[in-house]
Amino acid sequence: MERARWTRLRWRLRGAWQWPTFAACTAGEAVLLDALPIWGNGPGGLVPALLLAGFMNLAVVALAAPLAGRLLRRRRPDLPRPIAVDYAGTALLGLLALALVAAGVANHSRVRREREARAQQATAVAHYVAAQAADYRGRLREADTLRLEADVYRTCVPGPDPKRWLCLFVETDQEPPGVTRDPDSTPNSAYRRGGFP
Repeated sequence: MERARWTRLRWRLRGAWQWPTFAACTAGEAVLLDALPIWGNGPGGLVPALLLAGFMNLAVVALAAPLAGRLLRRRRPDLPRPIAVDYAGTALLGLLALALVAAGVANHSRVRREREARAQQATAVAHYVAAQAADYRGRLREADTLRLEADVYRTCVPGPDPKRWLCLFVETDQEPPGVTRDPDSTPNSAYRRGGFP
């Protein structure tokens, strides 16, 4: 009886890694998703990243781990079902974390290029305003930028008249970036309401 109790305790300790791994992976992946987003600019903060990481890890534990545990028991019939599910779930959580790291690293260069393009367009707008629209110089910090395509931005700077903004199209796929004045002085906020990103 004593031997059976020790055997059961040993199995419990060996098969109790899934939930601690779940907690550690969820916290680590939330930080990772915020710092190295896997798409665009990421979920938009640590709390949304935590929710997303928790949902993905819960899907792994609830859906993939039981199936993988069944496959593991075919190869190792000596494992009790809960232990096999725990082993499989722990391994799958680790694989998901590695996949998120790889996706974040792959997306990082695209995010960096987009940040550089935004900085280039902001510099081009500042030069244009300084050279050709001095009335708007004092409100450059309030400029609103809308990305239209991969290398095309529309930046609007408010002027003395709240209904008349200086709007510029900036193309960052050339050196220096091309700047064209938009005859339409409608601010970008009106286009965002109309369905633009």
